[in-house]
Amino acid sequence: MASMTGAKAYVKALEKEGVTHVFGITGAALIPICDEMLGSDIRYIPGVHEQGSAHMADGYARASGKPGVVQVTSGPGATNIVTGVATAQLDSSPLVAFTGQVPMGMVGTDAFQEVDIIGVTASITKWNHQVREAGRIPWAVKAALQVSNTGRKGAVLIDIPKNVTTDEAEMDFDAPVGFPGYQPRMEPDPSELEWAARVLGEAERPAIIAGGGVIASGAAPELTALAELLNAPTATSLMGKGAIPSSHPLSLGLLGMHGRTEANYLIPDTDVLLVAGSRFSDRTTGALAGFAPDAKIIHLDIDKSEIDKNVDSVTKVWGDAKISLSRLVKQIKARRMQNGNGDWAKRIEEYRKSVEWPDDASDLTGPNVIKAIRKALPGDALVTTDVGQHQMWAAIHFDVYEPGTFMTSGGLGTMGWGTPAAIGAKAAKPERTVLNISGDGSFAMTENSLAVAVDEDLPIVVVVFNNRMLGMVAQWQRLFMEGRYSAVHRDYALDFAELAKTYGAHGVRAETMKELNAELRRAVDADYTTVIDVQIDPEENVYPMIPPGMGLKDILTKD
Repeated sequence: MASMTGAKAYVKALEKEGVTHVFGITGAALIPICDEMLGSDIRYIPGVHEQGSAHMADGYARASGKPGVVQVTSGPGATNIVTGVATAQLDSSPLVAFTGQVPMGMVGTDAFQEVDIIGVTASITKWNHQVREAGRIPWAVKAALQVSNTGRKGAVLIDIPKNVTTDEAEMDFDAPVGFPGYQPRMEPDPSELEWAARVLGEAERPAIIAGGGVIASGAAPELTALAELLNAPTATSLMGKGAIPSSHPLSLGLLGMHGRTEANYLIPDTDVLLVAGSRFSDRTTGALAGFAPDAKIIHLDIDKSEIDKNVDSVTKVWGDAKISLSRLVKQIKARRMQNGNGDWAKRIEEYRKSVEWPDDASDLTGPNVIKAIRKALPGDALVTTDVGQHQMWAAIHFDVYEPGTFMTSGGLGTMGWGTPAAIGAKAAKPERTVLNISGDGSFAMTENSLAVAVDEDLPIVVVVFNNRMLGMVAQWQRLFMEGRYSAVHRDYALDFAELAKTYGAHGVRAETMKELNAELRRAVDADYTTVIDVQIDPEENVYPMIPPGMGLKDILTKD
């Protein structure tokens, strides 16, 4: 063990744990830490607002599969990351937040920039902890990174009082990390697997729903292999998009409120339904009364608390998705239970062919813009989205060929997430093309992050669906409030293309599909940040759509 300050130990601990990027904004409580970072190889990416920095770290985590680290100062610095922390936690993304704090002697006195961030974030973190002795910093850093990225991944927050960073102590960087109450279960129970394999193997109309847990565990190949073995059509939740390639003949696409028609019609008719790494969100299931009413449900999840929470299953598989799906494949093969129901396969194919999607590529519509983006991008491009109509158009129409290349804010539905998340993804994968699909409402919330993309040489492309509306709320008002608009118009004197230029990015407006296609080709080939402002009809709705309180088959497909 060696004696050193807490700040020095903090930086050294990050290095020993393999952290290569830190996002954030400094402040008085972080001065000792930032001073120590001057001598480190860790790349510090300064932000312009703490919320944006948290989203950058989240995007980095999702793109890299490693914990994303954000560090901010005390008080408003800490409270400004709350939305980013909650976003990561609800989407099971391994985000680690380090917050500065007033010195321990001033904690509880309402000192300048003092906030009880441990209390504030208790309900939106997987674990949070305040370090009160300098010698505990190496353990806290190691524990935070380990907890965030094991079991069901999530957000962790570590609060570090300023005196803890300046005090000296003997540091043990090899201290073991263990929690009696935290024992993530990776290996499924063999008896659970055996029963699940038997039920699946005897199914006549099997189907699968894949969620974000499949992608988080790297289980997409195993999922696809199981779908093929069972001849099981496979739908995805929003977070599971990409778990099976969109081009696969068994892929049904998105399920739920804005799910594809084929997914919403076929899933309720299954007799055995395997749900892997998904938590039965209301946006995925619709009204539970109409959700696979005659199916035997097998729930496979790494988080035991999710099993039977919203929907009752006939059996469970509690464990890591990759391990569990791999062993299910082996068991079903060993039992020679391969499903060969030709009627089910024929029904799937006939129904898929019967679903008609408009194919007029000349109109500047939401679906056409999404398809143009897909056509312009390499197959391995990383795509983020913000939240709103554009997000749902992307979820329905954007084809994903590789798992983990489509990233969005699902559980919290955080407007403004996409642009900073794209910057974080670019930091994680600088060799990849990174594009954010945004709306005018979402983009306006965190457009200041463009300064980071330009100044830090992290070029991204942002396509803004600009209908001068808070589009999804306006759609609900058109459909369910007799068209009475309230608080949704965004007719600001704001030109996003010109705004982008003030940050040093390239900005352009597209008013036709021809202009959009040309600008997309140029932006994808460029080595600088580009914002494309696309003028969208403010009256256009996203379809399909399930009205609130209705079931999967109660789909609206047109006005």
